[in-house]
Amino acid sequence: MPTPDRRQFSPSAARNRDPILAVLQRVLPGAGLVLELGSGTGEHAVHFARHLSALRWQPSDADPAALASIADWVAHAALPNLRLPLCFDLADTPWPVAAADAIVAINVLHYSPWDTTPALFAGAAAVLPEGGVVVCYGPYRRGGAHTAPSNADFDQWLRSVDPRFAVRDLEAVDAEAQRCGFVLEEVVDMPANNFSLVFRRGGGGGVRA
Repeated sequence: MPTPDRRQFSPSAARNRDPILAVLQRVLPGAGLVLELGSGTGEHAVHFARHLSALRWQPSDADPAALASIADWVAHAALPNLRLPLCFDLADTPWPVAAADAIVAINVLHYSPWDTTPALFAGAAAVLPEGGVVVCYGPYRRGGAHTAPSNADFDQWLRSVDPRFAVRDLEAVDAEAQRCGFVLEEVVDMPANNFSLVFRRGGGGGVRA
């Protein structure tokens, strides 16, 4: 009997992977290990590992169904620089990765309790070198307001799924990053009213929007 294919497919992942890749190609280091937090279906991991072949890509998730999907995507892609997923909740310390060169978190912060945000930057500070990059992609409120009516609707839907979920205030995320020694280097406008936030550990200069 053939082994069932556990790969999941996300239409939004297919839509946003190339715009996100364009940001990653510009801000990630030329070589090293990238830890992807909350890898979801695993489609992003495959796409990015395929196009960033000089980087080793380490996907991760805490959800068993996501981990199964990621593992099957990894096996199907058979890329030499793409690792099997790690199972961990990023709020649990220490992380199972002792050192990384960059961290990518796509659609993680709004699908998590708020405590995940400070945990992410505390964990990142423990594993990244000076100058290491954290990229957080998703919708964010700015100046205390949603940037589009669709984001306000999405925020309501998130809270109906789990009261701990919400579209986060960019300024609050930045404050947690600063507390852990990160500087918000860039706010990149993305399609569908999303943003890529580029943080650098110990980075100089201010935000570029």
